[in-house]
Amino acid sequence: MKTLSAVVSGLFLLIAAASVTAAESSDAASRRLQADAVCTKCHDESETKPIFSIYQTPHGVVGDERSPTCTSCHGESKQHLAGSTGGEGSKRPPPDVVQGRTHTTSGYVPSDAPTQSAQCLTCHQSGLRTHWAGSQHQVNDLACSSCHQVHIAKDPVMVKAEQETVCFTCHKEQRAQVKQISTHPLDVGKMACSDCHNPHGSPAPKMLAKNTVNETCFTCHAEKRGPFLWEHQPATEDCTNCHTPHGSNITPLLKSRPPFLCDECHDGPHTSQSPVGTGVAGIQGGGIVKGGSPSVINVGRSCMNCHVMVHGSNSPTGAYLHH
Repeated sequence: MKTLSAVVSGLFLLIAAASVTAAESSDAASRRLQADAVCTKCHDESETKPIFSIYQTPHGVVGDERSPTCTSCHGESKQHLAGSTGGEGSKRPPPDVVQGRTHTTSGYVPSDAPTQSAQCLTCHQSGLRTHWAGSQHQVNDLACSSCHQVHIAKDPVMVKAEQETVCFTCHKEQRAQVKQISTHPLDVGKMACSDCHNPHGSPAPKMLAKNTVNETCFTCHAEKRGPFLWEHQPATEDCTNCHTPHGSNITPLLKSRPPFLCDECHDGPHTSQSPVGTGVAGIQGGGIVKGGSPSVINVGRSCMNCHVMVHGSNSPTGAYLHH
């Protein structure tokens, strides 16, 4: 059993260690603020884009040694700090790295995309950024700042309800699709583009978050995963054979309306009753027949009136996906 003196000694060591840690944190904060002060004496809240909000973000934790300073992202920028050398009225040289999109409020021309992104990749290389090199966004000259805003407290692309507005700046076709009748719940903020796609790159097609289309869909639609005793090949192969993921005017996100969707594969004769009914206008037995009632196969849900288990069936008698 520990003596009282041993317990007291242990507490003293813990307090001493905590004091050292607090002192180191205070020193780190002081060094960071001193480094930034060179820039913030000019660049403050009077800027068109306020600067001090960065201290409300993970990039601005002054007590963390890993937090970047202004020069970590914009370079040493010695010429910029030295000021204009061309006489009165001449413009101050730009920073070494001008972060931003095509148009900036500073009047400087942004650095090229690889130069901008290289500053970010100094720290952000692992995790979701592993496949950035060679990704569709990288090869199309997008920089990190094309999507991210570092100096504001809440970066819109990191907020689920606002992320789509950033993506739709470029992806206008998808913006139109999510306004159709049947869509994923992007507009109501229940999901974001990054739930299905990894914007930093992926070994999968279309920068999908998972390795295949189906694996990505099954993240939410687990009941469609199977395995099934009787499988429907198009569903097992690729969900987008039948569905369009961003939006459709045919529920549920179907590419075309049944029975026409089904007829794209099942174009042979129907093996039971006539799919158009015995008395529906059409060609039967070499002659034109008019009047009568349509078959249940040709109304409502069409093929799905009978073949209800379109994703697969585990019923012993479900070879035709009836049960």
